[in-house]
Amino acid sequence: MFEFTSFRQPADDYVVNNFEDIVMDVDDEDFFETDGMNLTWPGKSLTSAQEYMRGHGTYVDNEEVIASVSGLVERVNKLITVRAVRTRYNPEVGDLVVGRITEVQPRRWKVDGNSRQDAVLMLSSVNLPGGVQRRKVESDELQMRSFFEEGDLLVAEVQAFFGDGTMSLHTRSLSYGKLRNGQLVTVPPILIRRLKSHFISLPCGVDLILGLNGYIWVSKHIKENEREGEEAFDAEAVYSNRNDVIDDSTRLAISRVTNLINVLASRSIPLTDTVLLDAYDWSLEQEGDVKDLLQEDAGDALVATILAKG
Repeated sequence: MFEFTSFRQPADDYVVNNFEDIVMDVDDEDFFETDGMNLTWPGKSLTSAQEYMRGHGTYVDNEEVIASVSGLVERVNKLITVRAVRTRYNPEVGDLVVGRITEVQPRRWKVDGNSRQDAVLMLSSVNLPGGVQRRKVESDELQMRSFFEEGDLLVAEVQAFFGDGTMSLHTRSLSYGKLRNGQLVTVPPILIRRLKSHFISLPCGVDLILGLNGYIWVSKHIKENEREGEEAFDAEAVYSNRNDVIDDSTRLAISRVTNLINVLASRSIPLTDTVLLDAYDWSLEQEGDVKDLLQEDAGDALVATILAKG
């Protein structure tokens, strides 16, 4: 009689950065480099199948673990996996995501979350007028398009999963909800690292929301006291489609940050708060327009500076 055992999969944010502290039991240490960026490609032999277990993105051939996709090699104890560089977002409960409303259905919205299928935002999972948790009534369902409609952008948290794997979102926090006064940037999800906070405020008056699904929102700075506290909840303002007045200096700062993100993402540099702050400080020292940051030589200089700082 056969018995099947499932092995715990590694967390998406786990990357081995220092291999000097890991004792290898086989003579494959040359493959695992010490720079934390262990890229591989399909067909490359990773290690011995006798000493290690194969995970996602690998297969076994001739007692060797072989990569089946191009991506980053990760190791958790004896489990070897390869995270594909170009892949859809694989959600987990508690993840912060940025999405776009694609469809309004009875008591729910469909949301594009850059995953394998659209997410669902239930009417019962949003803040309604009044700022208190209350029972949803028929009048709320009739006013769904006044909250979110097709094309609206929002930031939400992954709450749970349905039986078919569809992720369920919620915006029951004043930090979540409809997004305005900014610009959306799309990068590969693998470049977004899990941080203590994915809400970042830059000193130039620009706020960043790093969605773990690869969607980044770059917007005008909002003061803390304007987005926290149940007493400050204003349904008309929270669900408004009208942008605030944005001055030219803020528009320029948003464009600068957007271009920096695009340059770093095009060169596969992981995006964190420290990296973005260093990149912005570097850009202020450069001469020329904001659009010049997209030139090849400027991008190479930026990446060299970031890598030099470690």
